[in-house]
Amino acid sequence: MTLLALLSLAADTAASGAPTRLNPVRLFLDADIVVQVVMAGLVLASIWVWTIILSSAVRIGGVNRRCADYEAEFWKANDIAAFQSEHTSAEVPSGKVVAAGLAEWRRSFSGKRPDPEGIRQRLSTVMDSAVAQEADGLAERLNFLATVGAVAPFVGLFGTVWGIMNSFFQIGQQQNSSLAVVAPGISEALFATAIGLFAAIPAVIAYNRYSHCVNAFEARLQRFADRFHASLSRELEAE
Repeated sequence: MTLLALLSLAADTAASGAPTRLNPVRLFLDADIVVQVVMAGLVLASIWVWTIILSSAVRIGGVNRRCADYEAEFWKANDIAAFQSEHTSAEVPSGKVVAAGLAEWRRSFSGKRPDPEGIRQRLSTVMDSAVAQEADGLAERLNFLATVGAVAPFVGLFGTVWGIMNSFFQIGQQQNSSLAVVAPGISEALFATAIGLFAAIPAVIAYNRYSHCVNAFEARLQRFADRFHASLSRELEAE
């Protein structure tokens, strides 16, 4: 006997006499195979959505804290190159922006006649690229949330339509339009839509929230890059 069957049997045994409430496991087991596949897919999608929600919360919070600590120490440092060499092993987005800027600074002065305006443009380009890359990395799994939020209700609706079609087929087979004939099938079909909404609603809320967090992080990192670019520009003028 499968785990789902055992759970359903336990729920049915606990309820003496006729069931007084819906049993989700029994609804799943009694549903048509197509509706079962839809339900199972939506449950898996919901599990993955919550995995992304929890992991993204931890990841975004950790990245913001590491960047705040790095930037606070960075602006206190007297020697940027020495400071950066001490933090090369730290996976901090702000540190990667600094590394990109310093690498371009060294390459620009490796020539015989450096062009100050060209150096400023290249520094801005490489640091903006580093900022965009870090923001893209932070948002890489948010597209799945958007996809589930947009598609899950329609997938659940497909299961509902299929289940209702099957209920009407049963009416034709049994030559009986009694509510007792169609009600179980319709309940199972509507359960598919409920699961679709259960997967879609937190996905949409989380996508909107985390998209805002990623945009705020990108803006903060861009301000840090602009401030560092201004510092390098002043160094360039002193050359």
